Amino acid sequence: MTEPAAHPATATWVKVVLALSLAVNLAVIGLAAGAFIKGGPKGSPRDASFGPFSEAFSREDRKALRSALAERAPEFLASRQAAQQEFTALLAVLRAQPLDPAALSAALAAIEQRNADRLHLGRGLIETRLMAMSDADRLAFADRLETGLKHRGRRAP
Repeated sequence: MTEPAAHPATATWVKVVLALSLAVNLAVIGLAAGAFIKGGPKGSPRDASFGPFSEAFSREDRKALRSALAERAPEFLASRQAAQQEFTALLAVLRAQPLDPAALSAALAAIEQRNADRLHLGRGLIETRLMAMSDADRLAFADRLETGLKHRGRRAP
């Protein structure tokens, strides 16, 4: 009876880097831009999610944020195309024999930078909206945010 072929073990650091990259990707996507229309018009954002902020914003605030994102649709299309290219490059690096650590690091850094750019955009939109609020609206937002954070099992700072 023949023994099954042994598969080479993936280095622990590769698994950790990939897990961290995935976590960063998910967090940034959730906070900054959310989901995008796949193949939609000009790459416009579909259901923008700003994490716990989304639930705390009023309906009017969410509508204004979606409009602000829609104005940036060309950026989202270019970003989505670049992200596809970056993941294509990452897949090529992951499949290379032997693994090139420098190429892996560069591919993950490119993905990280694009995600940081998305996070920066989302933060800017949130900040602009919060600064435009009246004192009463901002206080009501803070109360809704705190309630939402507690509801999610998180503690407000």
